[in-house]
Amino acid sequence: MKNRLYFNRLENLETVKEELFNSIQEEQKSIGYYNLPKQDISSILEYANSFNKKIKNIVVVGIGGSSLGAKAIYNFLKPIQNIKRRLFFFESTDPLNISELIKEINMGKSHFIIISKSGGTVETISIFKYIYAKDRNSDRYTFITDSGSNLDRFAKSIGSKVFHIPSTVGGRFSVLTAVGLVPLSLSGIDIKALLKGARRIKKAFFEKGEMTSILLDKAIFYTKNHAQYGINTIFAYSEGLKYFTEWYVQLWGESLGKIQKNSILNIGLTPIGLIGPKDQHSFLQLIMEGKRDKSVTFIKIEEHKPPFKIPDITLPHLEALDILNGIEFGDLINMQCDSIIEAILNQKDIPTDEIILPRVDEKSIGELIYYYELLTSLVGHLLNINTYNQNGVEAGKIILKEKLKRLKR
Repeated sequence: MKNRLYFNRLENLETVKEELFNSIQEEQKSIGYYNLPKQDISSILEYANSFNKKIKNIVVVGIGGSSLGAKAIYNFLKPIQNIKRRLFFFESTDPLNISELIKEINMGKSHFIIISKSGGTVETISIFKYIYAKDRNSDRYTFITDSGSNLDRFAKSIGSKVFHIPSTVGGRFSVLTAVGLVPLSLSGIDIKALLKGARRIKKAFFEKGEMTSILLDKAIFYTKNHAQYGINTIFAYSEGLKYFTEWYVQLWGESLGKIQKNSILNIGLTPIGLIGPKDQHSFLQLIMEGKRDKSVTFIKIEEHKPPFKIPDITLPHLEALDILNGIEFGDLINMQCDSIIEAILNQKDIPTDEIILPRVDEKSIGELIYYYELLTSLVGHLLNINTYNQNGVEAGKIILKEKLKRLKR
């Protein structure tokens, strides 16, 4: 993975960089996601290797951090992987969505993974109740939750398999725990390679290599300029990264939209996820000629597969487009990305950078996931916020539960 910064790095901030680096090093002792790349995954691999071969579908019942990460990785890798089992995701209480998914899966050939860190997520438990009422076979379910949660106790009471989420890892940072690794391993994803990619970024940052300078400079630039450039946009030139951008929106929004410590100041950086070339025919107009309040990160893949070429044929009245003949689609999409980058850089006042993944594989997406987790933590430190809580989200949950209680009175 490469990252090229096209904006001017801020100078004379070596003391700030050193303090920030030291803060992140210290934070590793209390925030668990930092150390996930080096975890022991033998129990997950053993579970996957001994899994019932008659099961064709893995159905994840979870929402937000309990599903977005696995969904992002699975959909990035699915086009090039020999998938053992299909993954499905119940993420919404929308009855139409539930009905559609129930029709699509074969209950008899499906295994359900129920994921809730707290054990009391309304959306997750309501959907689980609906499914469990149809099939109460405890072998049909695996649960992933905090040790000692009510969901943990329920799972043990019916004799189902349970994996625990480390108490020091928040939900939106949990994709490299059992939350993501269990369903991904059951679908045939190489989770060893996934963690190897994450380890590469961890090592490149904490051993003070080139990635250290890039991440520190990027975090400092975002923070110092957040009053003007308060919207951070990912423009990913691969359909396979569609769900990665959704994961990023949750990670960035829920982590960085906060009230500053020892202050009443509301602060935050707004995330937007785009997919090229599709969105260059819409949102790009706003970037190019709209208000100068957005930074843009392009993500592209260096080596595309399969190597489809545009046929060398001429179409009547469309002869001008014979310039496309013989070009591989992978080269074309990257040329489109490069052209948009060049057009934006010509504006000279839109902060831009480019992330290049070498290919579509587990290592590449593991690098990208850990890169963004690190960047989120760095920006959170500089904004002087608690990156890992989510009081704004909890407020709505509390009101909902009060409403539900009143319905039962």
